[in-house]
Amino acid sequence: MTPTLTPPRPAPRTGWASRISLLATAALLFLTVSGLLVTFAPFHAAIQWSVLLHAGLGLLLLAPLVWYSLAHWLDYKHFQLSDTVLLGYVALAALLVCLVSGLVVTWQGLFGVRMSPPWRQAHLWSTYALVGTGVVHGCIVFIRSRKRSPKPSARPLVAASLLATGAGLALTWVCATLYPGQRYVNEFPEDYNYLYGEDRPFAPSLALTESGGAYDADSLAGSDTCGTAGCHSQILEEWRPSAHRYAAMDPLFQKVQSVMAEQNGAESTRYCGGCHDPISLFSGTKNIFVDDLTGLQGFQEGISCLACHAVRETDLQGNADYVVTQPPSYLWQWREKGAGKRLSDFLIRTYPDQHNELSKRVFKAPEYCAACHKQFIDQEVNRVGWVQLQNQYDNWKASHWFVEGDPTKTIECRECHMPLVESEDPARGDDTDYNRSPGDGLHRSHRFIAANSLVPALLELEGWEEQVRLTQEWLRGDFEIPEIADKWRDGPAVTLALDVPETAEPGGKLPIRVVMTANKVGHDFPTGPLDIIQSWVELKVYDPVGVEIYSSGTVDEGHFIEPGSFLFKAEPVDQFGNLIDRHNLWEMVGVRYRRALFPGYSDTVEYLIDCPTTVARAEDVQARMKAWEEQVFELPEPDAPGSYTVKARLMYRKVDQFLINFLLGEDSGLTAPVIEMTTAEATILVGEEPELAASLTPNTPTPAPAG
Repeated sequence: MTPTLTPPRPAPRTGWASRISLLATAALLFLTVSGLLVTFAPFHAAIQWSVLLHAGLGLLLLAPLVWYSLAHWLDYKHFQLSDTVLLGYVALAALLVCLVSGLVVTWQGLFGVRMSPPWRQAHLWSTYALVGTGVVHGCIVFIRSRKRSPKPSARPLVAASLLATGAGLALTWVCATLYPGQRYVNEFPEDYNYLYGEDRPFAPSLALTESGGAYDADSLAGSDTCGTAGCHSQILEEWRPSAHRYAAMDPLFQKVQSVMAEQNGAESTRYCGGCHDPISLFSGTKNIFVDDLTGLQGFQEGISCLACHAVRETDLQGNADYVVTQPPSYLWQWREKGAGKRLSDFLIRTYPDQHNELSKRVFKAPEYCAACHKQFIDQEVNRVGWVQLQNQYDNWKASHWFVEGDPTKTIECRECHMPLVESEDPARGDDTDYNRSPGDGLHRSHRFIAANSLVPALLELEGWEEQVRLTQEWLRGDFEIPEIADKWRDGPAVTLALDVPETAEPGGKLPIRVVMTANKVGHDFPTGPLDIIQSWVELKVYDPVGVEIYSSGTVDEGHFIEPGSFLFKAEPVDQFGNLIDRHNLWEMVGVRYRRALFPGYSDTVEYLIDCPTTVARAEDVQARMKAWEEQVFELPEPDAPGSYTVKARLMYRKVDQFLINFLLGEDSGLTAPVIEMTTAEATILVGEEPELAASLTPNTPTPAPAG
């Protein structure tokens, strides 16, 4: 019989010297090296260019690499299973996972709002698997092939791969040299006055930069770019009408700053800049001979996203005692549209480690807030000595709201002023709080709701209507915060209760007590600059037909509170005993009067009112109503039975009228909105028939004070 001859196998399409092998190996080597640089090298413009080239070439070479993988499998699928073949299959699987995950990550970088960590990890670990198994597979194949004749040469493959990788890295460096990103000019103006020495360029503010020198204003500005990519757009909308945003553009702040510069020297306004205007402070704008002490970026952004998120450490002294670093910028980071903007967004999403450093655990601590929400004046400012001003942090720390070591009983700053809201933000979720999870779909609101309803409306900032509405709800205690609902009582922020006698004698004295209790306030009420804030009690007493027979705490046509009214307020004085009533705190040395409520505590105001000798009877009420219609009036008989209604309201406004008139002029027509925080009502019976009098004015329950 004639033997059957096995036809010769065709030459492999993916042999050592084939073009597809050269291309695939060179591509894989460059993609591996550039990818590992992205993972392990420090943040640098060259690495950002490496990200772009890695992603771009990965997309271009996706089809050739898939074709190579298929062709390589077809070439060797008939081989029996061995260690070499098994390694080849593992390397092939790792390559396919790497290609798919790379495609997904690139898609997310171009069209998503964040890169999925599992996909990123899949891309990274599949690379490790590919390198580990692929190199061993190739080495074994090469060693065994040396036993055949003619011996194959790997030199062209190695040379092409090294040459292509070297060229790719060189191109990366060239691109980084040609465009390294925006260069910051971190220099003070030539005429900058180091009033307190070159080692304290921002004094009397305690704020410092990590470098000790100036920061280019651009490096801490650009908040709009945080939302224009669709990433933090919800947070940006919350921040825009907030007090943090308008901290520098506030017309009252601007006027006080100009008066301070005129009277106390331009350099002294640095005292305010650390908290109100950090961008201008760190760029050296608050300097002598500068007419506008607030630069454009500082004016528009106040406490910008980066000014807050770049803080690295804080101290409990207050007066902006913090250290801020200058975040390295991404390529084209400050572009707001066009190709540069899209590339910048792509870099932040696919190379996020540097961006993620802007989110830190320190933000959660009340001590972080204390850096600015605690204030004092010392000799460098008032020329006399140290005086404590507003101090929300120590109030809170000493109150029942703080239970050391027990977050389930403690209410922190952020839980009140940055309540959780439903979120589509990439930063939603949190696994570091006891009551949250990474998938809770929530983020902390950046409205920083507090007590200022004047400035957002005055400036008509984006979303000011909602900001004002929420502020009014906040002041009334109607603002719901589910996260801490079980930690505090329902009801007003400050409760109001009337203590009145059940009956009174006509012609005698009528004692009335108004009791106010800080129910849901985490620090003193009111808090902040008490020389300009006013909270007061308005009390009115009406006879049975609604005629007002007594009032206190009313506001006149000029928006001034009636003299003698009960006020929560402070009256600071200068060294000569003169009242500080223009927010000229640089002259303050002490306080001659201060009244505020400590958290959980009560305060009382007492009134002693003359009870009229004439009291309307029920039939008199009917007669008087008829007389009104007929325009005929007769006085009721004296000493008749009746009742009086007492109504009390706790009022609040952010800025007193005198300061507004002084700063902006009496003809400005501006006044701070007056918010009614809470009310109470009671009925007092007068005369011999209490059951009849009670029927005229039903009793209205008064809120009970918090314990």
